[in-house]
Amino acid sequence: MFSKSKINEPAAKPADTAKPVLPEAAKKAAPAAAAPAPAAAPRPKVGASVLSADLHVKGNLKTTGDVQIEGTIEGDIRAHLLTVGETATVKGEVVADDVVVNGRIVGRVRGLKVRLTSTARVEGDIIHKTIAIESGAHFEGSVQRQDDPLGAAGKRAAAPKAAPAPTGK
Repeated sequence: MFSKSKINEPAAKPADTAKPVLPEAAKKAAPAAAAPAPAAAPRPKVGASVLSADLHVKGNLKTTGDVQIEGTIEGDIRAHLLTVGETATVKGEVVADDVVVNGRIVGRVRGLKVRLTSTARVEGDIIHKTIAIESGAHFEGSVQRQDDPLGAAGKRAAAPKAAPAPTGK
């Protein structure tokens, strides 16, 4: 009636194959454990660093990540994506791939993409590759487009602009 041999045979075959696979799996597990660590290190997805509204920083900030500022910063900022919140004030130079200004910046802004929202207040020059200024934004300064506003050329080009009279055009 019952055929135990047929039921046990298929179960026995995976068990037999599982025994040799376990040492191979253990051998593969060690390199596999080592492989994900280097792969995970270059691309960690971390949220933006948030500096809260009650925070007052005197000094420069430098990161390759994203920063959201809600407080007051007295110093230069360098980041990948910089978001200046509505309650935030930055007094210093801002350099970032993407700059979104909802609050106040007093100083030069250099970025590939610069966006001034309707609540933005900027007092200083903006050197950019692309710029968007929403209706209602307050801006006092000059705007200069450059292909590489983050590079050394951006620093050099800004210096002659501040000079009283350029001499060779």
